[in-house]
Amino acid sequence: MDIAPLQSPRVEAANLGLDRLAASTQVSESEKVAEVSRAFEAVLLRQILSESQRPAFQSSSAGNSSVDGIYRDMVVNQMADDISKSGSFGLGKSLARELQRQSGPAQTPPAESRNAGPVQLKSPHHE
Repeated sequence: MDIAPLQSPRVEAANLGLDRLAASTQVSESEKVAEVSRAFEAVLLRQILSESQRPAFQSSSAGNSSVDGIYRDMVVNQMADDISKSGSFGLGKSLARELQRQSGPAQTPPAESRNAGPVQLKSPHHE
């Protein structure tokens, strides 16, 4: 009888909260950076979309109840999440690319320092 080995289910970065994402060892650093960048893009989109929903002129016919405000917030949050997950806005991808580019060289030393022997320092008093 063949028994398949147990495999832990694949953890998706998008399914974790940001606090759990940071502590997760099952998600790679590049996936963490991509998800945090996407979440930042969603926050920015929420602000942009919220401002676009504000009326330019106050009207007595416009719904100003708290129910209308809650509904509007729900729609804005869903739209921001959908846009950021689709990648069509592009800010999250650009931010992730830049963050990974900036963090890349810090993880690996330059080639000349890896191949060089021990560094000999000269004291200014012994020349």
